[in-house]
Amino acid sequence: MTEHPAPQSEVEALRQEVANLRHKLMQSQRLSTVGALASSVTHEFNNILTTVINYAKMGLRHKDPASRDKSFDKILAAGQRAAKITTGMLSYARGRGDRREPYDLVTLVQEVLVLVEKDLQMHRAKLETNFSEHPQAEINAGQIQQVLLNLIINARQAMPNGGRLLISVTSNRESGFAEIGVRDSGCGITPEQLKKIFDPFYSTKQADENGQGGSGLGLALCREVIEAHHGRIRVESTVGVGTQFTLKLPLVAATAGSIGPTKPMQKVG
Repeated sequence: MTEHPAPQSEVEALRQEVANLRHKLMQSQRLSTVGALASSVTHEFNNILTTVINYAKMGLRHKDPASRDKSFDKILAAGQRAAKITTGMLSYARGRGDRREPYDLVTLVQEVLVLVEKDLQMHRAKLETNFSEHPQAEINAGQIQQVLLNLIINARQAMPNGGRLLISVTSNRESGFAEIGVRDSGCGITPEQLKKIFDPFYSTKQADENGQGGSGLGLALCREVIEAHHGRIRVESTVGVGTQFTLKLPLVAATAGSIGPTKPMQKVG
């Protein structure tokens, strides 16, 4: 019996359905990340409110100009900090559609770190950064932010007793790629696990107490996003030493419209 190919309209409908499902999956992952940060962001806002209340009381108690100026300065700084966190969280939660534009990768990383700074402090993860250059890439900023947040939360979860997290941004002019590195001092990943680390539904961890993680979709989506940007994602790990993920994105020249200022390890990718 001869099989007839599906009509072009059916094929197109299936493609559209796959695209819609992929979009919903990305949005679900985005909301999951917001949930993972909710506790630390709430704690940070509580600290900000405490600062505002205490310095407002001090300003009311002390009538001299110096004390009042100090109170106003502290309240203003706290308010600006709250606005920065809120703007970053809302921007991330909404996303930016599918539009891509030249973006300074150091600026992008710093926007992500605003969201995770308190979460890292609460879990005793010491953050270090190394921004030797300000390379630019043509990216969908919301999607790359999602990849970075996923990698940073994974790194923090790999260090349950605290540790060191290094975020780096460099560029390789010879290869034509910018690189963003996320390196932790956690438990590491075995060579057997590394072979399957980007497979859909494969996970090296269980969901945490908040139900975050363990679905096996995060890293598979990360690779899909990076490859859609004509880039690469690589992982290196040593058990008992730590893990580094490296995102490679094609460099672009800075333009007036760009955003922002201008033991051996096992390898995968």
